[in-house]
Amino acid sequence: MLKIGLTGGIGAGKSEVSRLFAARGAVIVDSDLIAREVVAPGTDGLAAVVAEFGPQVLREDGALDRPALGAIVFADPEKLRVLNAIVHPLVRARSAELEAAAAPDAVVVHDVPLLAENGLAPLFDLVVVVDADDAVRVDRLVRLRGMAEEEARARMAAQAARADRLAIADLVIDNGGALEALAARVDEVWAELVKRAAAGS
Repeated sequence: MLKIGLTGGIGAGKSEVSRLFAARGAVIVDSDLIAREVVAPGTDGLAAVVAEFGPQVLREDGALDRPALGAIVFADPEKLRVLNAIVHPLVRARSAELEAAAAPDAVVVHDVPLLAENGLAPLFDLVVVVDADDAVRVDRLVRLRGMAEEEARARMAAQAARADRLAIADLVIDNGGALEALAARVDEVWAELVKRAAAGS
């Protein structure tokens, strides 16, 4: 089994790369999906979040109101730290379960948005960073996700600096251009990962 940490700043296109890896046969362990799962209605995770941040972070149907919670934590680094202290251990435990269920010769790609921020690079055989310059990322967040530019920049500022992510990368996938170029680069990286998995490294 080859354990890959896949990361990239918001708007870089990490989710698209994850999808392309899955189409090529990778086992994907998606931290964002798991982070939603561990705070679903009825979970201990949701109860802990409500106990910390109050009932205003719940929707009327009892589910987590993610925009309301995001407005609180992205404006206050200490509150973000508290939220992460609740959610991250739950995500790690579930990720370990999914990895353990994968085949012995699998390429397991852990899709981890905050890999650099949380010092998680040593947990993986290789770290793959999806990269695009800041202007491209802001444009995508405004154009594709409907964020105001100042919100996009605040979200980016709450994450690791681009240079810090690149510093932990074993392989970099540039996603500053067209989807065709991205697919070609993913093919190159995937071939390298398969080769390393076969070699047992």
